[in-house]
Order: sequence, then structure tokens, then C-alpha cells
Amino acid sequence: MRAMRRLSAAAALVALVALMAGRLEPATLVAQTQAPEIALTPGLVITSSVRVKPGTYRLPGSDASSAITIRGSNITVDMTGVVIEGGEPFADPDRYVGTAIHIDGGDHVTVKGATIRGYKVAILARRSPFLHLTGNHLSYNWKQRLWSGIEKESLVDWMSYHNNEKEEWLRFGAAIYLSECDDAEIDHNRAIQGQNGLMVTRSARLKIWNNTFAWLSSVGLGMYRTTDSLVAHNTLDYAVRGYSHGFYFRGQDSTGILMYEQSSGNTFHHNSATHGGDGLFLWAGQSTMDTGLGGANDNVFVANDFSHAVANGIEATFSRNRFINNRIEDCWHGVWGGYSYDSEFRGNTFAGNDEAIAIEHGQNLSIAGNTFTNDKVAIRLWANPTQDPDWGYPRTRDTRSRDITIAGNTFESHDTVFDIRRSTNVNMHGNAVTGTVGSFMKGGEEIGSLSWLTGRIEVTPVVTRDVPLPTPLPGGMNAMIPEGAPRGRSTIIVDEWGPYDYKSPKVWPVGKATDRPLKLRVLGPTGTWKLVSARGGRSNLQAGSIGQEIVVTVDRGNADLRLEFEYVGAEVVDPRGRRTPAGLPHRFVYELFEPAITWNTRWWTWEEAADPLTAPAAFAARLAETPTMTQTVPRFDLISGRTMVPGLPNDRLAMRAEGTVTLPAGGADLITITDDGIRVWVDDRLVLERWDIHGSTIDRIPLTAGRHRIRLEYFEATGWAELKVFFNRRPL
Repeated sequence: MRAMRRLSAAAALVALVALMAGRLEPATLVAQTQAPEIALTPGLVITSSVRVKPGTYRLPGSDASSAITIRGSNITVDMTGVVIEGGEPFADPDRYVGTAIHIDGGDHVTVKGATIRGYKVAILARRSPFLHLTGNHLSYNWKQRLWSGIEKESLVDWMSYHNNEKEEWLRFGAAIYLSECDDAEIDHNRAIQGQNGLMVTRSARLKIWNNTFAWLSSVGLGMYRTTDSLVAHNTLDYAVRGYSHGFYFRGQDSTGILMYEQSSGNTFHHNSATHGGDGLFLWAGQSTMDTGLGGANDNVFVANDFSHAVANGIEATFSRNRFINNRIEDCWHGVWGGYSYDSEFRGNTFAGNDEAIAIEHGQNLSIAGNTFTNDKVAIRLWANPTQDPDWGYPRTRDTRSRDITIAGNTFESHDTVFDIRRSTNVNMHGNAVTGTVGSFMKGGEEIGSLSWLTGRIEVTPVVTRDVPLPTPLPGGMNAMIPEGAPRGRSTIIVDEWGPYDYKSPKVWPVGKATDRPLKLRVLGPTGTWKLVSARGGRSNLQAGSIGQEIVVTVDRGNADLRLEFEYVGAEVVDPRGRRTPAGLPHRFVYELFEPAITWNTRWWTWEEAADPLTAPAAFAARLAETPTMTQTVPRFDLISGRTMVPGLPNDRLAMRAEGTVTLPAGGADLITITDDGIRVWVDDRLVLERWDIHGSTIDRIPLTAGRHRIRLEYFEATGWAELKVFFNRRPL
């Protein structure tokens, strides 16, 4: 490749001389100085500018090496019209491995126009300043299978991005992962239907704009030790997991924007980060938690939309930041600002949140010029009575809730306007309260001083720095959800592969999947559907339009339901990226498999002296005694940080259960998700023994068709508990 580069330079010199002599037209000069065209091969190393021949390249992913490596400086790799495939294009995405393109050092490298799918990481860059990634399509790469159900979540699905000192984030995959790439520009890229979009660590002065990182099962944009960067005009919607409308709203640390560990001095404007676990999740970092020093400080957020978050529109903790003219609607908390200090919330629009602003142990805050409408609680401020004495942060810092100015805000129709407890020097002036108000003030008697009169301010308010607010960038796209388009937490549907994007028809339960009769709704783009075939039940409707609800009577006994539909209407793009043109029929299926089994169950409590691990004989003796509770249940779907089974204590439980199941042709996998110990016998043979203390863990036991006797033994020690037992049918 170096020889190509030298030849290109020599040709350019000859052409330039010819141009100056009048023997060559400028267009001819451009043609003669173009980068050479190459084809991709596995393991290729690119060290100079090239154009890749358009076409589809199958370059299998590998954990051992990258499919393509780019190494060097002042390199442009033009991949316009190029598709790179790692794993099978339409395989389950948790099977994908490896990295497609690794940019390994150098500077001023540009990669443009690539379509990459089927990898754990599409583009990985390390130590590559002035990197430019533009116009790349990086959808349909790796993501985890999710195990949370409609009625209850699974702890298996919780994310943790708290540490990335050793690039731990890479275990969760990414469309783009950057490490030590100062002054990079990332623009006009697209990544949907994966787990993470753009993840950046230890970088500064980036420009991230006009990208779409959406419909992801974890994070749209993640930043770790990343500073002084501009993030504008990006669509980061529907980065979400851990949500089932009407049942639970956990979020499981998914978020549109993630900022961790000393990510400071960044500016975010005109981005849409709606319908996430959080819209923005900003955390100072473990170093701050331990020492009280630093923080994810001096970031500015202007004119962004953080609405419809499962948990918090904005979670910004242990740090100093500014939030101006943002939209935060229909969230559990509009702002969760625990231990925020010297921060400003100005000109934001809050509406329909459970709590618009909730800040514990906040200090020197300005909440000014905001509009609050129809929130259950507009502003909640408090300090906890005690804090963990072993925690480093409060040992080194004043953590009282104090010195908070609430001025010039408009409050319309709230259940509670203010809930303020154990806070001092809270100053209110110039606020307007209108509409229906259930309670104007709760807890006010507990605060140290409270000024109500306009102009009476007992502490110096936060100084608003006279820094011009950012304006839209030239050429910046409108990243916002169009007015009138569907929006709201009720539109969030998370299945086993992440958020549903409404680009293909789908059938989803209206209530519980265990309800009988079963109510289903047909979702998707505008069009019509008809029922083609049914096994294991019958529908009250045979055809209809998208959005209609159907009622299905499931056959008694085993729930082995399979409904196949045909859709005709708009273009379909399914969750793997397969397209069906508008007007052509598209088949889709709803399946429910729950073979009938009656679990005869016995529960015991046990004391520390009968610990199942340290005192197995005493534990066995305890289980020989009369059970604390007996039950007959059709399934195990138990999870709790408190009471796992009503009527039993939170911790130190043991269980034995027996049941018989008959499986259809093809057999099934018996799947257990447990925290803590589990043993499983099938037909009197021990097939699983995970008899220890562990976090929620998945185990699969393949079973053949026919009748099987199943016996379970389980214990829960302390803390969170989970016991799920179910069957997944194997395809015939």
C-alpha cells in the first residue's frame, strides 16, 4: 500500500506540471490523482488512501483479529457503496463477534460511506486524533437477548457502565467505539437495532453532529473521561430496556446519553434523546464518590428534548452543570439531581412528569424561568436524615440541602407544587401558580428559612455566566420527533431484542400474556392484515387494520399458540433489516409456548446455622421438617429486592418443587434464571447444579419431546432474589 501512495504522489506531480503547461484540463487532474481502487480481503491492512470497490464483502468476525485494519496518517478510505458483513445477515444478533474496522493509531484518518453489519463492534479506533467518520451505516450489529417479560423484569438485563478504565465497555459492543481520539469529528452516521451507538472514552474536543443512534437496547451516546466536546443535532431516541407499560419502569441503566467519570466541559444542543431508560444519565464517577473531588462538571445542555424517559429525563448527580431551554415531559422524574451543586435549571419546559425536579442534598442551585404543567409534584427538595459513614463523598464534603433559589417560574395545575424537607435557605420569588393545585407546599415547616416575597433573597443566587447560548449549526438536521407524530411512554415496547421501531407489523399483548382470553393488538406501519393460519387457538377476527385489537381463545392444556398473519401496506423493514416493498405481502407470526405444568411447592425459612453452603447437613435437616408454606403454582416468575413470596420473609428461603410436563415434537429448552442456588433433576437425573451465591444467571437444559418429571431445589440467601423457570420451544 505504501508503494501505491508513492505512485499516486508521483502521478500527481506529473499531472500538476502538465496542468501548469496547459496540456491538461483540471477534471483530468482530479481523475489522475484519485486514490486507487481496491477489493477487501480478510485481514487486510490499509496504510494509504484508497477507494474500496463497491459490493458486498463477507468478512467473518473474529475475537482474535479485526476484519480490516487502518494504520497510518492522512488516510481517506472511501467505502461508498460497500457492504461488509460479519455474521449471517439475519441471525440472532447475540451471535455476532469481532470488529469490522480497527483504526489503529495515526492521525487524520477518514472513513466514509461504509455499511457494516453483523459484528460485535463495527468501527473501533484507538489513539487516532483528528479522526473523521462520516456517512457510515452501522445498523444491525450485536446486542444481547433480553429476558425481562411483560409482567416482570429480569435482573439479568441490568447494565453497568460504571467502570471503563480497562475498556470494560467493549463487552457490550458498539456501532462505534473511540479511545483516545482527540479532535475527532463524527457526523452523518446511522446505527439502529443494535445495543450501543457511539461510545467514547478518554477523548477531547470532539464534534459529534447529525448522527442517528436510535432504537438501541442500551446507550445512544456514551462518554467516559471525555471533555470539551460538541454534541449537536443528533437523534438518540428509544435507547431503552427494562420497561413494560403498565407493569414496571426500571430502565436498567439504558439511556440516550451516558456521561460518566469526569466528562466535563461539553456542550449539548438541539439533540433528541427521548423514550430512553433515561434521556441523560450523568454521573461524576467512582473517583468522585470515593474522594469528593472532581465531577462531570461544567457541561451545558441547551434546547434538547429529554422527554418520555422510563426513569429520569435528566439524571445529573454529584456535579455542577447548566440546563437551559430543554423539553422534559412524561418522565418518572424530569430531573433527578442528587448532590448537584452550583447548577442552573433555566427556561426548561416540564409537563406530565411524576416529579418534575427532584434533588436530594443539592446546594447553591438556581431554578429559574421554567414552565411546569400538570406534573404530580413540581419541585421536590430534601436531605436524608443519615448517610453511610463509610462512604467517602460525605466524609469530605458538606452535603446539606441548602441555598436554593426558585424564581420566575410558572406552575400550572399540580397535585403538589413544592415538597421541601430538611433544606435551609430556600428562596422563592416571582413565581406564578395557576390552575388546579392539590397542595401548594408539603414539608415547608421543616426547612430552615423560606422567603416568599418578591425581591427578598437571603443567599447569593447562582451566578448566570454571560456566555452566549449555542445556536443551531449550519447544516444541522432537525433531530426532533415531528410535532403530531406518536410519542409517549405508552409507545415503548421492549421485546427480547430491544425496542420495537414500528417499521414492521407486530402483535403484542394488551394486558398480561397469561390472560385468558388473550387480548392482542396488531401494531406497525399503516396497512391491513389477515390471519393466514392458527394453531392452538382461534381469533375473533380474521382480518383488519393496523392498530386493531383481537381476542384469542387459547386451547385448554398446553399453551402452544402460533398465529401467522399477512400484512399489506407501507414498506416493511424488519428488526434484522430485511425489506418488503410497499404493496407486497409480508408474513409475521405471534407465538406463545407455555406447556401445562403444576408445581407442587414447599417453602422453608432457615437460620444462619442451617446455611445451605456452610452447613449443608443442617440445611438438609431443616428441609426434612414441616414446610413454612406449601403452594401449587403453574409457573415460577419471582423477583424482588424485598418480599419474594407474600407471607414469607425477605431473605433466607428454601424451596422444593415437583411437576410433570409433556413436550411436543422437537422438544424444548428448560430455562432457569436464578439468584441464588438452584438444582434441577429431570426424570430423577441431576442435570443442573449451580449451588452457590450468584447474581441472576441463565441456565439452559435441553429436553426431548414427551413426558418428563422435573424436580427443583432452590435457596435465596440475602439481597435481591430471582427465580424464573420456563420453556422455549425448539423449531421443528
